[in-house]
Amino acid sequence: MTTILRLPKEPSELTIPDLLLRNVQDHGDLPALSWYTDDGDEADGKRTTLTWARARHRIAELAAGLDALGVTPGEHVLLMMGNRPEHWLTDLALVHLGAVPVSVYGTAAPDQIAHIVRHSRASLAVVGGAEERARWEPLLEPEREPERTAPGRIRRLVVADEDAVGPHTGWHTLPRPYEPGTFEQTWRRVRSGDPVTVVYTSGTTGDPKGVVISHRNVVLNGIALDGIAELPDHADHICYLPFAHIAERMLGIYLPVFRASHVHLCADPTRVAALVRELRPAEFFGVPRVWEKLAAAVRAGLEALPSERRAAVAEAAKVARAHVRCRERGTPPGPELASAYEKARSEVLRPLLAPAGFDRLVWTASASAPMPPDVLDFWAGLGIVIMDAWGLTETTGALTLNGPAAFRLGSVGRPLAGTEIRTAPDGEILVRGTTLFAGYLRPDGSVEPGTDADGWFATGDIGRIDEDGFLWVTDRKKEMIVTSTGKNISPALVENALKEHPLIGQALVHGDGRSYLVALLVLDGETAPAWAARNGIDVPPGELAAHPAVRAEVDRAVAAANARLSGAEQVRRHRLLAGEWTPATGELTPSLKLRREVVRARYREVIEGLYEDHV
Repeated sequence: MTTILRLPKEPSELTIPDLLLRNVQDHGDLPALSWYTDDGDEADGKRTTLTWARARHRIAELAAGLDALGVTPGEHVLLMMGNRPEHWLTDLALVHLGAVPVSVYGTAAPDQIAHIVRHSRASLAVVGGAEERARWEPLLEPEREPERTAPGRIRRLVVADEDAVGPHTGWHTLPRPYEPGTFEQTWRRVRSGDPVTVVYTSGTTGDPKGVVISHRNVVLNGIALDGIAELPDHADHICYLPFAHIAERMLGIYLPVFRASHVHLCADPTRVAALVRELRPAEFFGVPRVWEKLAAAVRAGLEALPSERRAAVAEAAKVARAHVRCRERGTPPGPELASAYEKARSEVLRPLLAPAGFDRLVWTASASAPMPPDVLDFWAGLGIVIMDAWGLTETTGALTLNGPAAFRLGSVGRPLAGTEIRTAPDGEILVRGTTLFAGYLRPDGSVEPGTDADGWFATGDIGRIDEDGFLWVTDRKKEMIVTSTGKNISPALVENALKEHPLIGQALVHGDGRSYLVALLVLDGETAPAWAARNGIDVPPGELAAHPAVRAEVDRAVAAANARLSGAEQVRRHRLLAGEWTPATGELTPSLKLRREVVRARYREVIEGLYEDHV
């Protein structure tokens, strides 16, 4: 498992460039970064790999090219390139110049891009191809304007795709020769308290805020995470979530540099499953929606198995869950259970997981939103314990974490070393510690502190801390429903109860200021067609939501969820919608969180209809 890599300085004084140099000195021949070339994909295994030594050489070349474009220390540079090598390498090249890379979601709307350009005062953007170029060109400073860039304008675009450069600067044609002495002198001026990035929040409500994160924040977060997670040295990481999200910035950039691990870039999220099958990784991270969809796919596969095989899986799952419960209580399983689990694992579970590439997993984690209990239970039945974590952009990602030595399914774990948590009288979670952000970026370039005089940050999340120190997150403070009768209700709790039925993939509960709750429901795109086929329903997927048998089953699912909920939490009326909610259609953020206000606005008439003529 993970060993402590050499730290060239005191941890609080380390920078990302310090660690990258350490990787070259100690692990220079090991792979750092892999990606598939244009003429290959996961199926034929054609890919390009850079060692740590080669990656740092390319980063030095890029730093020289960006310096030639006039990039200066402290300058914000915007990046929109997806999960591709140009993004990863450019990000680290900017850090070595003392500049501040800011990744922008590829799904960002024009007004969101314009807000980030204006707010960050960036004058340079590096983008992927023709589609991104077209969205950024309206923000270019007209040539007739003075050389000084006007607010809300950028002076130059750098384009990564060689066939989409046009009149702009090509990423692949940036000057490559560099002077080693100059490069080494430049990055050594970077200090641990300097910004390593600014991450703009995903904007579930209002304009995104610019969260300033330092080298010290990410390094100390990495050290704390390594104290809990148990990973093999130089483990593979499949990098598929947006770099604009703090989770992938930590998992796909900073932690790999800290751990000298191997990043596999996955530019197309639909290819994640194929890459997992190829690599059979030791670790995998997914937000709850990813784990939900993976569970739905596995369930659909299980339903297609012969009855004897399904029975064997069900029996193995019982054993696996019993084994997990022992681990959760901190009590070693007895000899009989230990033997039964090893047999179930080797004869049933591993062969079942192998085709999906999940048979070698030793660390699985999730964060970003509450994980549905039934999803945790499903994976536990396959011998996979998803270690739920909790944190915010402002806490440099994970601040609490479950680990193999101590976990509670349904909780988000205990605080990392160097951090503290407590709850306010209204249940809001307050945090402080070494991984807490420097503050929010102001439009004038200064930083607004985000903590009170004692260093505590109000997270906006509601939760409780149990007697063993585990944190249980209930919901977002702003999202709590207060009914007209004065009841405070967690929408996530009700929505997760509804989603326990495999047919229901997504749900939104509404009831603020009303006397009862209503819900909008969406079928699971993986499970619903399989369920329909088993029940002799032969209609196109897009018509399933209107089929009487499907609607009747969903009615039963809502009734079953209500039976487990208190009276105030029960859903009185619901509507089954056609079409899945996605980032592309706007109902989800790029990190797959539900944009409640967008859904409510889009389906306002439907919601109002659920309250009409009903007592």
